[in-house]
Amino acid sequence: MDQQQYPSSSSCRSADRKTIEKNRRNQMKALYSELNSLLPHHQHSREVTSLPDQIDAAVNYIKKSQTNLEKMRAKKDRHMGVERITNKRNGAYGSGLNGSPQIEIREMGSALDVVLITGLDFQFMFEGAIRLLLEEGADIVNASFSAVEDTIFHTIHSKIGECASGTVAARISDRLRKFVNEASTAAF
Repeated sequence: MDQQQYPSSSSCRSADRKTIEKNRRNQMKALYSELNSLLPHHQHSREVTSLPDQIDAAVNYIKKSQTNLEKMRAKKDRHMGVERITNKRNGAYGSGLNGSPQIEIREMGSALDVVLITGLDFQFMFEGAIRLLLEEGADIVNASFSAVEDTIFHTIHSKIGECASGTVAARISDRLRKFVNEASTAAF
């Protein structure tokens, strides 16, 4: 009679396993449903798709998104003047400038803009370029930098005197280019 009042421990364990398995299936179903809801086609289509088809659609969407992301990164890098170098062994990416800093100087009337693109090893050039501009009598309006991976973009907006600005700008440009070339060759 005692056995009828109290179920055996093996039947309890079996019921526990069934409950655990049922909860696991319900959780997986909820996760699959959430995954499917994140796919863009889900909002437009009312047709019922099988679970394997939903997973295939998610995998294809993720692969397509990764491809688009890589294309967008490459486009961004082309616009920023940075070459992406692929490490063939592990597929990792790094940005590079082929080892040497780059400088671009634009004169617009009395404004002189300097864009200096360097690696992490050439951060001192930013200070050197500002010092050189100040030595030439330019007023620094704004100076900033931003880092993208191991590449640093330095931007200096300056104003030079309005009289004879062409000759002053040419002299400053020559000095800046010489400074960048000497600093980069000394580093290598």
